[in-house]
Amino acid sequence: MEQLVTANVATNLYWLGRYLERTETTLYKILKAYDKIIDVDKNAGLDMYKKLDIELKYTDAKDFLHVAILGEHESNILDILTNARESAIISRHGIDTEAFGEIIELHALFKSIADIDIDYKLIDKARSLIREIWGTLSEREHKNNSDAFIRFGKLVERADFRIRFGKDEDVTLSIIQDIDTIIETLKDEDSTVQAQTQESNRDLLAIVNAKIHQVIVE
Repeated sequence: MEQLVTANVATNLYWLGRYLERTETTLYKILKAYDKIIDVDKNAGLDMYKKLDIELKYTDAKDFLHVAILGEHESNILDILTNARESAIISRHGIDTEAFGEIIELHALFKSIADIDIDYKLIDKARSLIREIWGTLSEREHKNNSDAFIRFGKLVERADFRIRFGKDEDVTLSIIQDIDTIIETLKDEDSTVQAQTQESNRDLLAIVNAKIHQVIVE
């Protein structure tokens, strides 16, 4: 595959993939926690954010949505999407025009809610828009390095979430194998790290991080 992007653009394409996947997965987790807070367990949001190494504080389900999406913490959805927007702008020429517009629209959606009540409809709308972005990007996926870097970031973020939330390890290892496949297309030589099924979650995360540094230049 011909190298068509600079290190700076490649890094931003990679992080764009991560930020979009992080937004989608976090919104899904927020919605699940929100339902539990209403019906089953008021502390469901606390438990969720502990797995993200965040100590969240809220009074009720409605306040949970506000704090989860706009609160002062590292998984603030507006901040994540602001970063996604900046990465998209920097790597503009490596992104499909329609997808770029949808990313800007997604950021604007959350930027406009600072002073209004947040409800599940907003989350549903945002998740629908993210699916449209992925759909637009997938139409030309694997055709050039730009798409490979975006997918690389998406898979790394997916693996990270699965490790944090203790999801099925076999599926996580399968995702890591997909990451290997992308790395092979982005490198001239094969220096992939082999993952074994007996690895702990911490070891799996170390493997993912090692793969990132093989092709991403900060």
